[in-house]
Amino acid sequence: MSLRPLLTLLADDPSGVALVRDGGSAFVSASLRPYLVGAVVDGAGAVGDPGDGRAPAARRRAIVVAGDDRQAKELAHDLQAWLHPRPVRFYPSRGVTYESHLAPAPHLVGLRVAALDALIREQPDDQEPPVVVVSAVALSEKIPDPALRPASFTLRVGDLLDLDETGADLVAAGYERVDQVEDRGQFAIRGGLLDVFPATADHAVRVDMFDIEVEALRFFSTFTQRSLGETDAVEIAPAAELAAEHRELAEIAALSDADERPDVAELLPVDRFHAFHDLAPADAVVVIAAEEEVAPALADHWHDVCAAFHDTDAHHLYLSPEHVNAALDARARIRLSSISADQPLEFRAQAADVAARSLKEAEPELEKLVRSGYRTVVTWPRRGEGERAAYNLARVRARWLEQDAGDHPTEPELRFATAPLHAGFIAAGIRLAVIPEHRLFRRRRTERTAGQDAGRRRRGVLRSFADLRTADIVVHEDHGLARFAGFETKTVAGVTRDYLQLEFAGTDKVYMPVDQLAKITRYVGAGGSHPPLSKLGGKSWETMKARAPRRPGARRRAHQPLRRAPSPRRPRLPGGRRVAARVRGEVSVAGDSRPARRD
Repeated sequence: MSLRPLLTLLADDPSGVALVRDGGSAFVSASLRPYLVGAVVDGAGAVGDPGDGRAPAARRRAIVVAGDDRQAKELAHDLQAWLHPRPVRFYPSRGVTYESHLAPAPHLVGLRVAALDALIREQPDDQEPPVVVVSAVALSEKIPDPALRPASFTLRVGDLLDLDETGADLVAAGYERVDQVEDRGQFAIRGGLLDVFPATADHAVRVDMFDIEVEALRFFSTFTQRSLGETDAVEIAPAAELAAEHRELAEIAALSDADERPDVAELLPVDRFHAFHDLAPADAVVVIAAEEEVAPALADHWHDVCAAFHDTDAHHLYLSPEHVNAALDARARIRLSSISADQPLEFRAQAADVAARSLKEAEPELEKLVRSGYRTVVTWPRRGEGERAAYNLARVRARWLEQDAGDHPTEPELRFATAPLHAGFIAAGIRLAVIPEHRLFRRRRTERTAGQDAGRRRRGVLRSFADLRTADIVVHEDHGLARFAGFETKTVAGVTRDYLQLEFAGTDKVYMPVDQLAKITRYVGAGGSHPPLSKLGGKSWETMKARAPRRPGARRRAHQPLRRAPSPRRPRLPGGRRVAARVRGEVSVAGDSRPARRD
């Protein structure tokens, strides 16, 4: 599901219409930035015309500039939710300097190749133009001409394939041969099977052979090795930006001593390296999403480059901050900043942090937003979670936001949507509140156990799936004691994911998504036995949890030594003397001639 229909609500704000129509500089709150960028590159529902004879923004490629790779990646993630099904690509920096003579990681190469190809290739008429999010550091790195890349090729069902030749082609394309495929840019040959993880794909592909003919192509999970579906063809994009001969020279230079290492300009065809903005289409929409971050990022990166290179060599492979800023000044039509500096337009919002402990606590907050005139949208990572929440609401009713472009809330109401949104906002200017599920509920914090070793502090907690073995006894925080039976790959509501299979008493089973690993812990008990498995729907587990201490300091105080109770205060006699608790012998007290009691 897409949040794209909500972008048209920017037309309710005159400042939004002016920004899309005229461009310029604007202040935007950090929480509102992804929404505003999405509305700008999508034309905000075509509320304005560029006025320069070009097509509206929604029908042109877009380049969004962020500060560093982390900010660009997070922004691209949120833009995918706001602009779906329009393609959004993330273009990262190389991750290694040219001076190191090292090739960037295959997964970074895959992201860079996919983003650059989406930007420079001709788009089919039935496909929307892409949005490419790039960091300022990536803009300052020159790019090898796409013609210098290794050749890509396509595998199709029915093709004749020689595994040895294909393996050699994959190595030439920058792929690494391994025993088992785990990440992009890897391949493995086992008997008559070829497993390959294309650099630009989301899943690995298993090639089933019948003698020398490709019998089937199946996507599979690198974690469970289970099939995720079949395909007729798959494109093997290069996992390196340079051909094998240039990579080999760089690898040899990287192994030599620093004093004997040749200059990188002698090894690479630097005359065929280009700036990113020179390869981008001239009519692309350029939006600077974080103007306050661009200049510091460029300055820091250029300082590091000049410290590693001679000045002349640096200009062969990198762009100076002045060059990048000049290109942005010439092409950027909209500049957004989260630092207020008397910009003519302002878009303010507050972060969406409700932090309720439960749905019962969150419901009054949602009702308050609706009563205050806000069109309120709560996003859920999966529709099933939202359906359960909607069923349990008692004071307000929630409707689902549909994919139809015309389906957006026009009046204050509560809507649910399925979207993997990272951050939300509450914007008074457009009367819109978007709250991700993880911002609606307060997550349980890790208990403070200062003074304890890591083994005691994390006893029973699973750090990864590798800690689980078939038939292990685990404790599910909601259902109780269960036996781990293995992994299953299932398709639910059109989404294919990996699940943990948990067996309870009788024939009861629960399939738990792998991203909920924190809900289970390994059972730790004395001896080799364990209590009986819990029964789903029973009350024994709830009763057991109710008996456990719930005070925040209960567990901490259980580890503290017991303190001796203070002795009761003894009464004082006239003259300030204390009464002895235990008296040995006879003691005479003034005013009393009777002997004291002998102990």
